[in-house]
Amino acid sequence: MKREEKKIDIAVIGGGASGLAAAISAAKLGTERENPLHITILERQDRVAKKLLATGNGRCNFTNIGAEERNYHGRDVGFMIPAMTRFNPLSNIHFFCEMGILPRYEEEGKVYPYSGQASSMVDVLRLAAARWGVHTITDCRVDSLRKDESFFHIRCGDQSYRARRIIMATGGMAAPDLGGNGSGYKILTSLGHAQIPLFPSLVQIKTENTLPRALKGIKCKGDVTLKNGSMVLRREHGEILFTEYGLSGPPILQISRCLAENQYENLIVEIDFFPEFSKEKLFDLLKERRRNLSHLTLEHYLTGMINKKTGQLLLKRVLGSPLSRSVSSLNDDDLKSILRALKEFGLAVVGALSWKNAQVTAGGIDTRDFDDTTMESRIVPGLYCCGEVLDIDGDCGGYNLQWAWASGRLAGESAAFSLEDDV
Repeated sequence: MKREEKKIDIAVIGGGASGLAAAISAAKLGTERENPLHITILERQDRVAKKLLATGNGRCNFTNIGAEERNYHGRDVGFMIPAMTRFNPLSNIHFFCEMGILPRYEEEGKVYPYSGQASSMVDVLRLAAARWGVHTITDCRVDSLRKDESFFHIRCGDQSYRARRIIMATGGMAAPDLGGNGSGYKILTSLGHAQIPLFPSLVQIKTENTLPRALKGIKCKGDVTLKNGSMVLRREHGEILFTEYGLSGPPILQISRCLAENQYENLIVEIDFFPEFSKEKLFDLLKERRRNLSHLTLEHYLTGMINKKTGQLLLKRVLGSPLSRSVSSLNDDDLKSILRALKEFGLAVVGALSWKNAQVTAGGIDTRDFDDTTMESRIVPGLYCCGEVLDIDGDCGGYNLQWAWASGRLAGESAAFSLEDDV
């Protein structure tokens, strides 16, 4: 016997950051305008916001006060401007303050909950959803979505729903262990939407690994430059982590997006261990150390300048000499070789790690098929999209969650507004 479809005003498919923001915004607006709406989140996993719990190393860098268009990527980056203008970082900070989050402002514009716990963000979102009457159904995988003249029809296993509006907040392919599986792309393309090719972003980089493997676990601060031959593709500064496969750390994640765009061909990651020093100043320093430390062996020549193990391995690599060699034996050509290693240490790029390690998806559903002032589809009226499923992705540092809140809130309010005039 066929089960009767359950009726919903707005079905939000996906209970991640953007989906929760959309559901709460729609429900709140409906209640405030004395038009209460039946809003249901359909979440494939056993609980909502799993990925959010892992962001910011469990601390949740939930926005960045300096977020601008230059921090985002996609074929039509300008698409994000209306949502990001209306629901800017200060607006989203206030959004969470009203729910109980006390913000902590840190370096480079990053904003965290003062508690230092991503779980705080999840808790206040769940409580806000409950407050405004949002119904959540977990372990609910959407198998199909179709539309007739009046309603959307959703099938989830043996259960069916009928909705007046749909908000797709299904996320991307990144972090499959936390829910990323790309299911939303299949649904949206089946409805006629185009998809921009997908690739992992904000992900660790694989390099020729003899040296990185030997330095596994060592961190250093410096500049990182991704180059294609002599062409500079991107330069970032921050803490670099050597790993058994290559490199990690915030600046490495930042430059990783360029890898897929350049198909890994002839790419070099160049590290400047001393960005505060010009080559001339550093060369003078190396000569001074040769003079002052002439009684020592190479084993100790760079001690106090750079991590001891890193310095020793660099010297062995560039000089090909045993570390028992005397510092006094270094000639100016040796110092120039050491200078290049400290300022322009290059590693050939082999590739990037997989979707499992990526923080965000680059590419996605083509934004040209959506109204940037409402997030509504131009192809399927009544269908809205938000968050990572669209072809917008941000840099590391709170930018992707800022986009999730902004696009989710705009989609939620737009869907709720549209129902006021729906006949």
